[in-house]
Amino acid sequence: MKKFVILGGGYGGLTVALNLLEKDLPDDTELIMIDRSPFQGLKTEYYALASGTIAETHIRVSYPDDSRLQLVYGEVSDVNLETKQINFHDKEPISYDWLVIGLGCVDSYHGITGAQEFSSSIQTLAQTRATYQKINNINPYGQVSIIGGGLSGVEMASELRESRPDLNIRLIDRGPSLLSAFPTNLQQYVREWMIEHHIELRTQVSLVRLDGGDLYNQDEIIRTDATIWTAGIQPTPIVEALNVPKDRQGRILLNEYHQIPDFEEVFVVGDCASLPFSPSAQAAQAQGKQIAEAIQAIWKGDTPKLGKIKLRGTLGSLGKKSGFGIMGRRTLMTGKIARMLKSGVLWKSKRHFG
Repeated sequence: MKKFVILGGGYGGLTVALNLLEKDLPDDTELIMIDRSPFQGLKTEYYALASGTIAETHIRVSYPDDSRLQLVYGEVSDVNLETKQINFHDKEPISYDWLVIGLGCVDSYHGITGAQEFSSSIQTLAQTRATYQKINNINPYGQVSIIGGGLSGVEMASELRESRPDLNIRLIDRGPSLLSAFPTNLQQYVREWMIEHHIELRTQVSLVRLDGGDLYNQDEIIRTDATIWTAGIQPTPIVEALNVPKDRQGRILLNEYHQIPDFEEVFVVGDCASLPFSPSAQAAQAQGKQIAEAIQAIWKGDTPKLGKIKLRGTLGSLGKKSGFGIMGRRTLMTGKIARMLKSGVLWKSKRHFG
């Protein structure tokens, strides 16, 4: 039997599996999906879990119950592309004939001393649980500082305000504005929302060191009771260790079929892949669908014909009652409608509707 192995059951990897299960798998091919967790966590909602506004069961998604899919749980230590072998910390290696790498990302600390040691994360379920506990243990009127004014930081700050109105919340960014990748009028809307809800905004802060509850903005010390890091991501150390061409962000360069050029039996999906747009759940799902199409064509002896990935837009939440977003290239939306749309996207993701 040949082994088609999917490494990571996140948005991209799970989409590959679901699309392959919709078709007839070759009789001589075994489909295996490997993850550390027995269910998918909807990562786009981790900010709400950390804030305490939802229970973890709300963002758990069961993996497919299909006899054609073998689920393997374990902590991967490395991938050997030369020997086609996946190694684990806690079990025997697994070999593959075809591989999809969808291991996601970790926080990028930009070389800032103490950033990893003295901040909390919302990158994994385990880290998010710990962050929730950290926040939950802060006394009333305590100070929480969120580092990074992008989408994750904005959603974290606004959701935390709804969960803990007693806390002082500060959002810190090194740029001149929040949501720098978004249009100016949308930035202004979010800024006004933050000010109205008493969230302190600190822009153009250049952190050089974290030491316990002290954040060093050059010579200025900013005091905090808890620090949550949302200031950028990078591929996992397993991907970082692979000796293949990568872009400046450390993501793997791919051909038009999402394969590693020198190892065409290996596909890469999601945050580890070098794509012409920012990493997102939507991009990973779109790419996962194309990888399934590509391998099905290859199995039939055909040349894959993949179209250009077109993203529908970006949605963000401001608590449970408001939000913001861009649909297509130009259509902006704010308020309740944007928040309802994001809730609808979550509903679809929980039911494997994309």
